[in-house]
Amino acid sequence: MSNTTNTTTSGNQTLTVSLGERSYPIFVGDVGFSDPAKLANGIAPFIKGNQVAVITNETIAPLYLQQILAALGNRQVDVFQMQDGERYKSLDTYTQVMDFLLEKKHNRSTCLIALGGGVVGDLCGFVAATFQRGVDFIQVPTTLLSQVDSSVGGKTAVNHPAGKNMIGAFYQPLAVFADISVLTTLPDREYAAGLAEVVKYGIIYDADFFTWMEDNAQALAQRDEAALTHIITRSCEVKAAVVSEDEREGGRRAILNYGHTFGHAIEKLLGYGRLLHGEAVSIGMVMAARLSVEFSGLPLEDCQRIEKLLQQLNLPVTLEGLALKSEDMIEAMGMDKKVVDGELRFVVADQMGTVRVAADVSIVALEKTLAEFC
Repeated sequence: MSNTTNTTTSGNQTLTVSLGERSYPIFVGDVGFSDPAKLANGIAPFIKGNQVAVITNETIAPLYLQQILAALGNRQVDVFQMQDGERYKSLDTYTQVMDFLLEKKHNRSTCLIALGGGVVGDLCGFVAATFQRGVDFIQVPTTLLSQVDSSVGGKTAVNHPAGKNMIGAFYQPLAVFADISVLTTLPDREYAAGLAEVVKYGIIYDADFFTWMEDNAQALAQRDEAALTHIITRSCEVKAAVVSEDEREGGRRAILNYGHTFGHAIEKLLGYGRLLHGEAVSIGMVMAARLSVEFSGLPLEDCQRIEKLLQQLNLPVTLEGLALKSEDMIEAMGMDKKVVDGELRFVVADQMGTVRVAADVSIVALEKTLAEFC
């Protein structure tokens, strides 16, 4: 059963990720970007010392940095502004942030604030996990993908040329502040990429939620506020429930990787940044659905529903024009961190809303699936 709680106040949702002493709230809705006092009242209780470092990027800083700075008051606040893009989620940028914190004389009482999308959040979280053996951090996600996925659950990492997220740590934030208003400035492509992770939650956990998305695809594509509130809240509920059951991916949490073994291989082969993460995951989820039809008996009709919904949400479902080869995909997946004892693990669907991790997928079934795409 779910280990999460959900309360509603003035139209806002507050969920709790239940992890004992590492439990933390997720605030969804109007968290105060239009009201510095409200934002300050929300963030201040989580900051124990007088030092704060805001990690953001060149795209987000002009839009939202001033609101965060206004909310932080008279503390020592230092801002590290990284370049924007997946390629900068690297050990090089990680080292730059570490150098910055040491230069500014931050100590173990500092609190880091990740202001940005998944790249900023993942990198900031990994810095927080390792700076002086661990300091506090807060997630302020500004993309749909980061609000529904990467800011929740405590996975922090940087990429390595051999694979995505190969260097990282499980490290939970103190709180997550997901303000829906920031999604109005999100480019169409970035917004659609976030919807891929939302669709994933319907496939892996909640068939009724998937049906709701089919019925409300137009509202989602148009960024309807009520629809956004619903999908962000439900996505966070699902992820929080799964993470609460299995914080460090020893078992059930692996279902959150549906489509990601394929998707990470696509990202690696194309070079980080050519496709957005959500776009690669969208294609990967269709690949996983096709594999599920072949391997675990997923009805073909459900596979077709997945493809149709992703297309309605302006997401790619094929490798057309990307010139990837099956053998290269298999080799790239062999470097994925989801390989255990030399066995590739795939999350396969038995039916909509029910998935499992399979380590016994035959190479014949895998090659047959890849042949449909490559």
